[in-house]
Amino acid sequence: MKCRHCGSELHRPFLDLGSAPPSNAYLTPAALNAPEVWYPLRLLVCDQCWLVQTEDHAGREALFSADYAYFSSFSSSWLRHAQAYVQAMQQRFGLGPQSCVVEVAANDGYLLQYVQQAGVPCYGIEPTTSTAQAARAKGIEIVERFFGVELARELAAQGRQADLMAANNVLAHVPDINDFVAGFAILLKPAGVATFEFPHLLRMVRECQFDTAYHEHYSYLSLGSVQRIFAANGLQVIDVEQLPTHGGSLRVYAQRQGGPHTPSLAVADLLAIEQAAGMDAPPFYANFQAEALRIKRELLSFLLQAQRDGLKVAAYGAAAKGNTLLNFAGVRPDLLPYVVDLNPAKQAHCMPGSRIPIVNEAHLKADRPDRVLILPWNLREEITTQLAYIREWGGQFVTAVPKLQVL
Repeated sequence: MKCRHCGSELHRPFLDLGSAPPSNAYLTPAALNAPEVWYPLRLLVCDQCWLVQTEDHAGREALFSADYAYFSSFSSSWLRHAQAYVQAMQQRFGLGPQSCVVEVAANDGYLLQYVQQAGVPCYGIEPTTSTAQAARAKGIEIVERFFGVELARELAAQGRQADLMAANNVLAHVPDINDFVAGFAILLKPAGVATFEFPHLLRMVRECQFDTAYHEHYSYLSLGSVQRIFAANGLQVIDVEQLPTHGGSLRVYAQRQGGPHTPSLAVADLLAIEQAAGMDAPPFYANFQAEALRIKRELLSFLLQAQRDGLKVAAYGAAAKGNTLLNFAGVRPDLLPYVVDLNPAKQAHCMPGSRIPIVNEAHLKADRPDRVLILPWNLREEITTQLAYIREWGGQFVTAVPKLQVL
Protein backbone atom coordinates (compact mmCIF):
# COMPACT_ATOMS: atom_id res chain seq x y z
CA MET A 1 0.00 0.00 0.00
CA LYS A 2 1.14 3.55 -0.77
CA CYS A 3 0.65 6.65 1.38
CA ARG A 4 -2.59 8.49 0.68
CA HIS A 5 -0.76 11.80 0.66
CA CYS A 6 2.82 11.46 -0.56
CA GLY A 7 2.67 8.12 -2.37
CA SER A 8 5.51 6.49 -0.44
CA GLU A 9 5.42 2.74 0.19
CA LEU A 10 4.06 1.94 3.66
CA HIS A 11 5.92 -0.56 5.81
CA ARG A 12 5.68 0.62 9.43
CA PRO A 13 2.86 -0.97 11.48
CA PHE A 14 0.95 1.09 14.03
CA LEU A 15 -2.10 -0.98 15.05
CA ASP A 16 -3.51 -4.36 14.03
CA LEU A 17 -7.06 -5.09 15.21
CA GLY A 18 -7.47 -8.23 13.14
CA SER A 19 -10.64 -7.87 11.09
CA ALA A 20 -14.05 -6.27 11.53
CA PRO A 21 -17.14 -5.30 9.56
CA PRO A 22 -17.70 -1.59 8.79
CA SER A 23 -18.53 0.08 12.11
CA ASN A 24 -21.77 1.70 10.95
CA ALA A 25 -23.11 -1.36 9.09
CA TYR A 26 -25.83 -2.10 11.65
CA LEU A 27 -27.68 -5.35 11.06
CA THR A 28 -31.41 -5.61 10.40
CA PRO A 29 -33.23 -8.72 11.65
CA ALA A 30 -33.19 -10.11 8.10
CA ALA A 31 -29.44 -9.50 7.81
CA LEU A 32 -28.80 -11.74 10.81
CA ASN A 33 -29.55 -14.72 8.55
CA ALA A 34 -26.86 -13.73 6.07
CA PRO A 35 -23.06 -13.57 6.25
CA GLU A 36 -21.33 -10.29 7.05
CA VAL A 37 -18.45 -8.77 5.14
CA TRP A 38 -15.38 -8.33 7.34
CA TYR A 39 -12.27 -6.42 6.31
CA PRO A 40 -8.78 -6.40 7.83
CA LEU A 41 -8.42 -3.46 10.21
CA ARG A 42 -4.76 -2.45 10.21
CA LEU A 43 -3.13 0.96 10.52
CA LEU A 44 0.26 1.90 9.06
CA VAL A 45 2.55 4.93 9.41
CA CYS A 46 4.21 6.72 6.51
CA ASP A 47 7.94 7.14 7.23
CA GLN A 48 8.09 10.17 4.93
CA CYS A 49 5.16 12.41 5.89
CA TRP A 50 4.10 10.59 9.13
CA LEU A 51 0.48 10.24 8.08
CA VAL A 52 -1.14 7.35 9.97
CA GLN A 53 -3.68 5.56 7.79
CA THR A 54 -5.94 2.54 7.55
CA GLU A 55 -5.24 -0.05 4.89
CA ASP A 56 -7.60 0.29 1.92
CA HIS A 57 -10.12 -2.53 1.74
CA ALA A 58 -13.53 -0.83 1.42
CA GLY A 59 -14.56 2.01 -0.86
CA ARG A 60 -16.26 5.13 0.43
CA GLU A 61 -19.59 4.17 -1.19
CA ALA A 62 -19.67 0.95 0.85
CA LEU A 63 -18.98 2.79 4.11
CA PHE A 64 -21.10 5.92 3.55
CA SER A 65 -24.19 4.31 2.07
CA ALA A 66 -27.70 5.65 1.49
CA ASP A 67 -28.92 4.29 4.84
CA TYR A 68 -25.96 5.59 6.87
CA ALA A 69 -27.00 5.44 10.52
CA TYR A 70 -24.90 8.12 12.21
CA PHE A 71 -26.98 11.23 12.97
CA SER A 72 -25.11 14.04 14.73
CA SER A 73 -28.16 15.61 16.36
CA PHE A 74 -28.66 12.78 18.86
CA SER A 75 -25.86 14.19 21.03
CA SER A 76 -26.95 17.23 23.03
CA SER A 77 -23.35 18.17 23.84
CA TRP A 78 -22.45 18.07 20.15
CA LEU A 79 -25.38 20.36 19.34
CA ARG A 80 -24.12 22.83 21.95
CA HIS A 81 -20.66 22.59 20.40
CA ALA A 82 -22.09 23.35 16.95
CA GLN A 83 -24.12 26.31 18.19
CA ALA A 84 -21.10 27.78 19.98
CA TYR A 85 -19.02 27.33 16.81
CA VAL A 86 -21.53 29.27 14.70
CA GLN A 87 -21.64 32.13 17.20
CA ALA A 88 -17.83 32.28 17.37
CA MET A 89 -17.38 32.22 13.59
CA GLN A 90 -20.06 34.86 13.08
CA GLN A 91 -18.30 37.16 15.50
CA ARG A 92 -14.75 36.43 14.32
CA PHE A 93 -15.37 36.76 10.59
CA GLY A 94 -18.29 39.19 10.52
CA LEU A 95 -20.67 36.79 8.81
CA GLY A 96 -24.00 38.27 7.78
CA PRO A 97 -26.73 38.29 5.11
CA GLN A 98 -24.17 38.88 2.34
CA SER A 99 -22.00 35.92 3.38
CA CYS A 100 -22.07 32.29 2.35
CA VAL A 101 -21.33 29.38 4.68
CA VAL A 102 -20.80 25.87 3.31
CA GLU A 103 -20.50 22.77 5.45
CA VAL A 104 -18.89 19.68 3.96
CA ALA A 105 -20.30 16.51 5.55
CA ALA A 106 -23.34 18.43 6.79
CA ASN A 107 -24.93 15.23 8.14
CA ASP A 108 -28.45 15.90 9.46
CA GLY A 109 -28.15 19.69 9.60
CA TYR A 110 -26.96 19.73 13.21
CA LEU A 111 -24.71 22.79 12.52
CA LEU A 112 -26.27 24.60 9.57
CA GLN A 113 -29.56 24.97 11.46
CA TYR A 114 -27.78 27.50 13.66
CA VAL A 115 -26.30 29.29 10.63
CA GLN A 116 -29.82 29.61 9.24
CA GLN A 117 -31.12 30.92 12.54
CA ALA A 118 -28.41 33.59 12.47
CA GLY A 119 -29.69 34.79 9.09
CA VAL A 120 -26.55 33.77 7.18
CA PRO A 121 -27.05 32.10 3.76
CA CYS A 122 -25.71 28.56 3.69
CA TYR A 123 -25.85 25.15 2.11
CA GLY A 124 -24.46 21.74 2.94
CA ILE A 125 -22.67 18.99 1.05
CA GLU A 126 -23.55 15.48 2.24
CA PRO A 127 -23.31 12.19 0.33
CA THR A 128 -25.50 9.97 2.54
CA THR A 129 -29.19 10.04 1.65
CA SER A 130 -30.47 9.25 5.14
CA THR A 131 -28.82 12.24 6.81
CA ALA A 132 -29.33 14.53 3.80
CA GLN A 133 -33.07 13.96 4.03
CA ALA A 134 -33.00 14.81 7.75
CA ALA A 135 -31.18 18.07 6.97
CA ARG A 136 -33.66 18.97 4.23
CA ALA A 137 -36.48 18.40 6.71
CA LYS A 138 -34.94 21.30 8.66
CA GLY A 139 -35.15 23.50 5.55
CA ILE A 140 -31.44 23.25 4.73
CA GLU A 141 -30.27 23.00 1.13
CA ILE A 142 -28.10 19.91 0.61
CA VAL A 143 -25.94 18.97 -2.36
CA GLU A 144 -26.00 15.17 -2.14
CA ARG A 145 -22.53 14.38 -3.45
CA PHE A 146 -19.06 13.41 -2.28
CA PHE A 147 -16.83 16.47 -2.08
CA GLY A 148 -13.63 16.98 -4.03
CA VAL A 149 -12.09 19.00 -6.84
CA GLU A 150 -14.78 18.10 -9.39
CA LEU A 151 -17.72 19.23 -7.26
CA ALA A 152 -15.83 22.30 -6.01
CA ARG A 153 -15.25 23.45 -9.59
CA GLU A 154 -18.92 22.95 -10.46
CA LEU A 155 -20.09 24.98 -7.47
CA ALA A 156 -17.50 27.72 -7.98
CA ALA A 157 -18.58 28.05 -11.62
CA GLN A 158 -22.14 28.59 -10.35
CA GLY A 159 -20.94 31.49 -8.16
CA ARG A 160 -21.40 29.52 -4.93
CA GLN A 161 -18.02 30.13 -3.33
CA ALA A 162 -17.85 30.39 0.45
CA ASP A 163 -16.73 32.94 3.01
CA LEU A 164 -16.58 30.12 5.55
CA MET A 165 -16.35 26.39 5.00
CA ALA A 166 -16.80 23.99 7.90
CA ALA A 167 -15.57 20.39 7.87
CA ASN A 168 -16.21 18.69 11.20
CA ASN A 169 -15.00 15.12 11.64
CA VAL A 170 -14.68 14.44 7.94
CA LEU A 171 -11.02 15.08 7.06
CA ALA A 172 -10.14 11.68 8.53
CA HIS A 173 -13.00 10.04 6.60
CA VAL A 174 -11.85 10.61 3.01
CA PRO A 175 -9.82 8.08 0.99
CA ASP A 176 -8.39 10.68 -1.41
CA ILE A 177 -7.29 13.31 1.06
CA ASN A 178 -5.40 15.36 -1.55
CA ASP A 179 -8.43 15.71 -3.82
CA PHE A 180 -10.64 16.55 -0.84
CA VAL A 181 -8.37 19.31 0.49
CA ALA A 182 -7.75 20.77 -2.97
CA GLY A 183 -11.50 21.24 -3.32
CA PHE A 184 -11.49 23.73 -0.43
CA ALA A 185 -8.86 25.88 -2.17
CA ILE A 186 -11.25 26.08 -5.14
CA LEU A 187 -14.55 26.69 -3.34
CA LEU A 188 -13.28 29.29 -0.88
CA LYS A 189 -13.51 32.96 -1.81
CA PRO A 190 -10.10 34.71 -2.00
CA ALA A 191 -10.43 35.91 1.60
CA GLY A 192 -12.46 32.94 2.81
CA VAL A 193 -11.53 30.62 5.67
CA ALA A 194 -12.12 26.90 6.17
CA THR A 195 -12.15 25.15 9.52
CA PHE A 196 -11.47 21.45 10.01
CA GLU A 197 -12.09 19.51 13.21
CA PHE A 198 -10.64 16.04 13.74
CA PRO A 199 -9.36 13.87 16.60
CA HIS A 200 -5.74 14.69 17.43
CA LEU A 201 -3.36 11.77 16.89
CA LEU A 202 -1.24 12.94 19.83
CA ARG A 203 -4.18 12.48 22.21
CA MET A 204 -5.14 9.19 20.57
CA VAL A 205 -1.71 7.74 21.34
CA ARG A 206 -1.17 9.29 24.75
CA GLU A 207 -4.60 8.23 26.02
CA CYS A 208 -4.78 4.78 24.38
CA GLN A 209 -7.81 5.69 22.26
CA PHE A 210 -7.37 2.71 19.95
CA ASP A 211 -11.14 2.38 19.46
CA THR A 212 -10.98 5.53 17.34
CA ALA A 213 -9.67 3.19 14.64
CA TYR A 214 -12.26 1.90 12.17
CA HIS A 215 -12.57 1.60 8.42
CA GLU A 216 -14.37 4.94 7.98
CA HIS A 217 -11.32 6.66 9.48
CA TYR A 218 -8.91 6.46 6.59
CA SER A 219 -6.43 8.87 8.25
CA TYR A 220 -5.28 9.74 11.80
CA LEU A 221 -4.02 13.27 11.92
CA SER A 222 -1.46 15.47 13.60
CA LEU A 223 -1.13 19.18 12.95
CA GLY A 224 2.20 18.49 11.26
CA SER A 225 0.75 16.01 8.77
CA VAL A 226 -2.24 18.29 8.10
CA GLN A 227 0.00 21.27 7.45
CA ARG A 228 1.99 19.27 4.90
CA ILE A 229 -1.16 18.00 3.17
CA PHE A 230 -2.68 21.49 3.06
CA ALA A 231 0.46 23.14 1.70
CA ALA A 232 0.62 20.60 -1.14
CA ASN A 233 -3.00 21.29 -2.09
CA GLY A 234 -3.32 25.07 -2.05
CA LEU A 235 -4.19 25.80 1.58
CA GLN A 236 -2.28 27.54 4.37
CA VAL A 237 -2.84 26.83 8.07
CA ILE A 238 -3.46 30.12 9.89
CA ASP A 239 -4.66 29.07 13.36
CA VAL A 240 -5.36 26.05 15.53
CA GLU A 241 -7.37 25.40 18.68
CA GLN A 242 -7.32 22.36 20.95
CA LEU A 243 -10.82 21.09 21.77
CA PRO A 244 -12.15 18.53 24.27
CA THR A 245 -14.51 16.91 21.73
CA HIS A 246 -14.06 13.26 20.68
CA GLY A 247 -11.44 12.67 23.34
CA GLY A 248 -9.29 15.61 22.22
CA SER A 249 -9.61 17.26 18.81
CA LEU A 250 -8.01 20.04 16.83
CA ARG A 251 -9.82 22.84 15.03
CA VAL A 252 -7.54 23.97 12.23
CA TYR A 253 -8.20 27.22 10.35
CA ALA A 254 -6.95 27.52 6.79
CA GLN A 255 -7.04 29.97 3.91
CA ARG A 256 -6.06 29.79 0.27
CA GLN A 257 -2.32 30.17 -0.31
CA GLY A 258 -1.55 33.89 -0.35
CA GLY A 259 -4.70 34.81 1.57
CA PRO A 260 -4.97 37.90 3.79
CA HIS A 261 -4.79 36.30 7.25
CA THR A 262 -1.54 36.19 9.24
CA PRO A 263 -0.85 32.82 10.91
CA SER A 264 -1.18 32.84 14.69
CA LEU A 265 1.53 31.83 17.14
CA ALA A 266 -0.67 28.89 18.19
CA VAL A 267 0.34 27.04 15.02
CA ALA A 268 4.07 27.15 15.76
CA ASP A 269 3.45 26.37 19.42
CA LEU A 270 1.50 23.17 18.71
CA LEU A 271 3.94 22.06 16.04
CA ALA A 272 6.68 22.38 18.66
CA ILE A 273 4.65 20.27 21.11
CA GLU A 274 4.23 17.55 18.48
CA GLN A 275 7.92 17.61 17.64
CA ALA A 276 8.85 17.38 21.32
CA ALA A 277 6.55 14.36 21.62
CA GLY A 278 8.51 12.68 18.85
CA MET A 279 5.71 12.46 16.29
CA ASP A 280 8.21 12.64 13.43
CA ALA A 281 10.16 9.58 14.58
CA PRO A 282 9.38 5.82 14.79
CA PRO A 283 9.47 5.33 18.60
CA PHE A 284 6.32 7.42 19.07
CA TYR A 285 4.30 4.80 17.18
CA ALA A 286 5.90 1.66 18.63
CA ASN A 287 3.83 0.75 21.71
CA PHE A 288 0.25 1.45 20.68
CA GLN A 289 -0.54 -2.19 19.89
CA ALA A 290 0.38 -3.27 23.42
CA GLU A 291 -1.94 -0.66 24.91
CA ALA A 292 -4.85 -1.89 22.78
CA LEU A 293 -4.24 -5.44 23.98
CA ARG A 294 -4.18 -4.27 27.61
CA ILE A 295 -7.58 -2.59 27.24
CA LYS A 296 -9.03 -5.67 25.53
CA ARG A 297 -7.92 -7.93 28.38
CA GLU A 298 -9.20 -5.54 31.07
CA LEU A 299 -12.64 -5.42 29.45
CA LEU A 300 -12.89 -9.19 29.10
CA SER A 301 -11.76 -9.70 32.70
CA PHE A 302 -14.42 -7.27 33.92
CA LEU A 303 -17.23 -8.89 31.91
CA LEU A 304 -16.26 -12.42 32.93
CA GLN A 305 -15.97 -11.47 36.61
CA ALA A 306 -19.35 -9.69 36.50
CA GLN A 307 -20.90 -12.85 35.08
CA ARG A 308 -19.33 -14.95 37.80
CA ASP A 309 -20.65 -12.51 40.42
CA GLY A 310 -24.17 -12.63 38.98
CA LEU A 311 -24.16 -8.96 37.94
CA LYS A 312 -26.23 -7.79 34.98
CA VAL A 313 -24.19 -5.68 32.55
CA ALA A 314 -25.61 -3.55 29.73
CA ALA A 315 -23.95 -1.08 27.37
CA TYR A 316 -24.94 2.39 26.27
CA GLY A 317 -24.23 4.02 22.91
CA ALA A 318 -24.13 1.99 19.69
CA ALA A 319 -21.20 4.05 18.49
CA ALA A 320 -18.56 3.18 15.91
CA LYS A 321 -15.82 3.22 18.56
CA GLY A 322 -17.87 0.76 20.61
CA ASN A 323 -18.02 -1.60 17.64
CA THR A 324 -14.23 -1.45 17.32
CA LEU A 325 -13.80 -2.27 21.00
CA LEU A 326 -16.35 -5.09 21.12
CA ASN A 327 -15.14 -6.78 17.95
CA PHE A 328 -11.46 -6.58 18.89
CA ALA A 329 -12.25 -8.02 22.32
CA GLY A 330 -14.52 -10.71 20.87
CA VAL A 331 -17.48 -9.69 23.06
CA ARG A 332 -20.80 -11.31 22.12
CA PRO A 333 -24.35 -11.30 23.61
CA ASP A 334 -23.43 -13.97 26.17
CA LEU A 335 -21.29 -11.37 27.96
CA LEU A 336 -23.17 -8.22 26.94
CA PRO A 337 -26.84 -8.89 26.13
CA TYR A 338 -27.82 -5.49 24.70
CA VAL A 339 -26.76 -1.94 23.87
CA VAL A 340 -29.04 1.05 24.44
CA ASP A 341 -29.13 3.88 21.90
CA LEU A 342 -31.39 6.91 21.42
CA ASN A 343 -31.24 6.79 17.62
CA PRO A 344 -34.38 5.08 16.20
CA ALA A 345 -32.39 4.26 13.04
CA LYS A 346 -30.24 1.90 15.13
CA GLN A 347 -32.89 0.46 17.44
CA ALA A 348 -34.20 -3.02 16.55
CA HIS A 349 -30.92 -3.63 14.74
CA CYS A 350 -27.81 -5.43 15.95
CA MET A 351 -24.25 -4.24 16.33
CA PRO A 352 -22.09 -5.28 13.36
CA GLY A 353 -19.80 -8.19 14.09
CA SER A 354 -20.79 -8.80 17.69
CA ARG A 355 -24.49 -9.03 16.74
CA ILE A 356 -25.52 -7.57 20.09
CA PRO A 357 -29.13 -6.25 19.97
CA ILE A 358 -29.68 -2.48 20.07
CA VAL A 359 -32.65 -1.40 22.18
CA ASN A 360 -34.27 1.81 23.39
CA GLU A 361 -33.87 3.39 26.82
CA ALA A 362 -37.13 1.94 28.11
CA HIS A 363 -35.49 -1.50 28.00
CA LEU A 364 -32.72 -0.24 30.29
CA LYS A 365 -35.22 1.13 32.81
CA ALA A 366 -37.15 -2.13 32.85
CA ASP A 367 -34.08 -4.38 33.10
CA ARG A 368 -32.29 -2.33 35.82
CA PRO A 369 -28.75 -3.58 35.12
CA ASP A 370 -26.07 -3.46 37.80
CA ARG A 371 -23.43 -1.99 35.48
CA VAL A 372 -23.74 0.17 32.36
CA LEU A 373 -20.71 0.15 30.07
CA ILE A 374 -20.43 3.51 28.29
CA LEU A 375 -19.08 2.77 24.81
CA PRO A 376 -18.78 6.40 23.55
CA TRP A 377 -16.53 7.33 26.48
CA ASN A 378 -16.01 10.80 25.01
CA LEU A 379 -19.65 11.53 25.97
CA ARG A 380 -19.26 10.21 29.50
CA GLU A 381 -20.46 13.37 31.26
CA GLU A 382 -23.51 13.71 29.01
CA ILE A 383 -24.48 10.05 29.39
CA THR A 384 -23.95 9.77 33.14
CA THR A 385 -26.14 12.84 33.60
CA GLN A 386 -28.82 11.49 31.26
CA LEU A 387 -28.86 8.08 32.97
CA ALA A 388 -28.26 9.25 36.53
CA TYR A 389 -31.40 7.36 37.62
CA ILE A 390 -29.55 4.02 37.49
CA ARG A 391 -28.01 5.02 40.83
CA GLU A 392 -31.49 4.60 42.35
CA TRP A 393 -31.21 0.80 42.07
CA GLY A 394 -27.48 0.71 42.85
CA GLY A 395 -26.32 0.74 39.24
CA GLN A 396 -22.83 1.96 38.35
CA PHE A 397 -21.25 3.23 35.16
CA VAL A 398 -18.17 1.67 33.57
CA THR A 399 -15.70 2.88 30.94
CA ALA A 400 -13.02 0.77 29.28
CA VAL A 401 -10.83 3.42 27.62
CA PRO A 402 -8.13 4.44 28.46
CA LYS A 403 -8.42 1.96 31.35
CA LEU A 404 -11.21 0.00 32.98
CA GLN A 405 -13.00 2.21 35.49
CA VAL A 406 -16.15 1.66 37.55
CA LEU A 407 -17.53 5.15 38.19
